[in-house]
Amino acid sequence: MRITISGLSGSGTTTVAKLLSKGLSMELISAGEMFRQIANEKELQLEQFNKLAENNDDFDRQIDARQGEEAMKRENVIVEGRLSGFFVPDADLKIWLKAPVEVRARRIATREGTTYEEALSAMKNRESSENKRYERYYGINLDDLSIYDLVIDSSRWSERDIVEMIRVAMESVKGSIRGGKS
Repeated sequence: MRITISGLSGSGTTTVAKLLSKGLSMELISAGEMFRQIANEKELQLEQFNKLAENNDDFDRQIDARQGEEAMKRENVIVEGRLSGFFVPDADLKIWLKAPVEVRARRIATREGTTYEEALSAMKNRESSENKRYERYYGINLDDLSIYDLVIDSSRWSERDIVEMIRVAMESVKGSIRGGKS
């Protein structure tokens, strides 16, 4: 089964993807980790690297292509990233996690060890940068959630509850796949 988990920064995609991967012994491919690795290699903060990426689409295109290619090589994988739902078009289950901006900024501040105001500002700048790039490169509007099978508000549920919801959805998908082949 191929699953994508997408959402904006601070929505919980990485946490949920890691828990699901561990709990189901499924491999995890993280576009965000790929992006952070490249930023670290270049010794840049994420905000600086986002600005660089705005003027050089090679970084995004490399990461986006790689996650789709890697997912296609595997039969049992979770692909986590902002655009994973678009770049793994034949995924069996596409999930979008959402949360209010204030919740996401608090989570980022805690994770990054910054103030809420710093996290909120950096998050808004990053999302603005990414939205411009996604629209320009691929014609993707992240506000259009119509490609997702399941949209979950991560501010309402614990990570473990979200993982359980996804497991239930996976069982349903497996049942429909088996039913369709009979």
